[in-house]
Amino acid sequence: MATAVVTGGFGFIGSHLVERLVAAGVDVTVYDPAPPPPDLACDPSAVRHVAADVRDERALGLVITPEVDVVYHLCALVGVDQYLHDPLDVIDVNVLGTRNVLRAAHEVGAKLLVASTSEVYGRNPDPPWTEDSQRVLGSTAADRWSYSSSKAVAEHLTFAYARQHGLRAAIVRYFNVYGPRQRPAYVVSKTVHHVLNGVAPLLYDSGEQTRCFTYVDDAVEATLLAAASPEAEGECFNIGSDRETTMAEAVRTVIEVAGSTTRPRMIDTAAVLGAGYEDIPRRVPDVAKAWRVLGWRSRTSLRDGLERTVEWAKANPWWLA
Repeated sequence: MATAVVTGGFGFIGSHLVERLVAAGVDVTVYDPAPPPPDLACDPSAVRHVAADVRDERALGLVITPEVDVVYHLCALVGVDQYLHDPLDVIDVNVLGTRNVLRAAHEVGAKLLVASTSEVYGRNPDPPWTEDSQRVLGSTAADRWSYSSSKAVAEHLTFAYARQHGLRAAIVRYFNVYGPRQRPAYVVSKTVHHVLNGVAPLLYDSGEQTRCFTYVDDAVEATLLAAASPEAEGECFNIGSDRETTMAEAVRTVIEVAGSTTRPRMIDTAAVLGAGYEDIPRRVPDVAKAWRVLGWRSRTSLRDGLERTVEWAKANPWWLA
């Protein structure tokens, strides 16, 4: 039986990954300061929970031991609210925490899967982006770019450990993952939360910005494939849908799926987040590499994913509260 450690295993994507691992008979340890979500599909007693911070190198070393086959490193501070208001913790957790995980995995010979983000591409004006596309960022004085930079450094560290120390590691860059349990601070989750609570959803600026929304089950499937594939070692992969959707269309679809008649409230980004915040007009992955190496592509349509998400939200009043 395989043995796995999942950092951030009670977070949004992490909890779905843990459910899949447990269902497959994997011996799972969740390393996460947060408690399990109330609706975790597997019995929480089926996993070992260590409530600790990835910045605690000693605690991490007691969990990532020679018996561990694979470490899924999903712990991170993410979200516009986080990197605009708490950039120091964002940088500390994403950089120092990743360095600690890399060191621990290397010392015991475990394989490592590192979760990264489409934010590493910054404002590159020429999507779709391949894994080797240029990073284009703004001033280091703007906290807007702290998350992107911290995750890029985490990737640099991962590649360095793979090349210098032979660590078996792969990186997945998620593109706008959504679904059940996501904190209501993102486009889809916030819109679902607003609409089901009878509040007008927010639509920033023109609503013509585009994203490629990826249902969480598809993202988890890609994560498992990347961790299992020998060909993935030393590589990174864009993990996302290849269907480009405007923010306005995404919000409108949530309203339709929820059976609501509410209308979006238009918001000026600069007025809410400050003139220093810079939105990205288009965020589109080239996913050919994930298909070629992993045999993976996003299969859940946005409408189907939203129907599942809305159905789940209606059944979980703790989240709607």
